[in-house]
Amino acid sequence: MSGLRGSAILGVGAYRPSRVVGNDEICARIDSSDEWIRKRSGIVSRRFADDGETIVGMAAEATRKAVAQSGTHPRDVDAVVLASMSILEQSPPSAPRVATLIGARNAAGLDLNAACSGFCYGLAVADSMVRSGQVDRVVVVGSERMSDIVDPDDRGTAFLFGDGAGAVVVGPAENRGIGPVVWGSDGERHEMIAHDGAWRHGGAWPYMRMAGPEVFRWATRLVPETATRALAAAGVRADDLGAFIPHQANLRIVEAAARALGLGPRTVVARDVVHAGNTSAASIPLAMDDLLSRGAVAAGESALLVGFGAGLTYAAQVVTLP
Repeated sequence: MSGLRGSAILGVGAYRPSRVVGNDEICARIDSSDEWIRKRSGIVSRRFADDGETIVGMAAEATRKAVAQSGTHPRDVDAVVLASMSILEQSPPSAPRVATLIGARNAAGLDLNAACSGFCYGLAVADSMVRSGQVDRVVVVGSERMSDIVDPDDRGTAFLFGDGAGAVVVGPAENRGIGPVVWGSDGERHEMIAHDGAWRHGGAWPYMRMAGPEVFRWATRLVPETATRALAAAGVRADDLGAFIPHQANLRIVEAAARALGLGPRTVVARDVVHAGNTSAASIPLAMDDLLSRGAVAAGESALLVGFGAGLTYAAQVVTLP
C-alpha cells in the first residue's frame, strides 16, 4: 500500500422524503402498538417516498448537496457508486442516470448491492479508486425505497423500514481520511434476510422477509467484533472517537454495540433510526449528515462506521468527518 496517496470524505448530503409516517399509521395494518414498536426498535417515525420520489431522484438530490458542500464542480465527478437493495429494475443501472441528473455526464456509473452494508462497501471501493490515482472525485450514494419491498402487513418488518438517500464525495487528501475496511460475508445464512420469492415466478409480489430474533443475535455479536477490528486497523482507540455511526437497523442494536465497545463520554452515538427507521444503504450517510448538520459532532473528528445486513454482509471503517 506504500506510495498510494490518501483519500477523504469531502462533503455530505442527504434527502429525506416529505411524508412522515408515525407508528400509529403502521399499526393500522399490523397487530401492534406504538408502545410495542418503540420498546422493540426505538423507532418513533420514518419517511415514505411518494410516487415522484424515486431512488434515482432522491440519490441525485442528496448527491447535489454533497457535491456542493465539497466544493466540487459536477463535471469534475469521475464516478458515481450507487448503493441500494430496493431498485426494482434489473436494467438499466441507476447510477448513470444519477450522474446525468447532477451534470456529471462523463462520469462512470455503477450500482452496488450489499444491502445495509452497501454504503461501507461503496466507500471502500471509492477509497481504493482515489488512493490509486485512477480518479480524483467519486460520489458514493445510498438511496432506498424500502417501502417498495417490505410487506405493510408483515408484523415483523413493516414498522422497521423507511426511505431516503445519503451521499458523500470522496477525493484525494494529504493524509488518509478513510481507514482500512474490515469486511466479509456469510452466505450460508443468506435466508435470514431475503425475499420470499423470485420476480420470474409471477403471482404475488415478492417481499423481503427477516428472521428478526436470529438477525438481532447475529448483529449484536458481529457489530462489536467488526468495529473492534476496524479500530485496530486504523490505529484508533474507541475512546478517541468523535462519533459512532453504525447502520441504523434498530436502536437496541445500536445501544448494545455502543456499550460493548466501551465508547468514551465524548463519543456521539448516531440514533437517526428513531425518526428515520431503517433505510438500509442510506442509513449511515443520513445519520452522518444529521450529526454534522446539527453540530452534534465537529468536522475533523474521527467516526467509526459499521454496516451489516442481508447477504449476510458486513463492513466497517474509521473515517475523518468533513
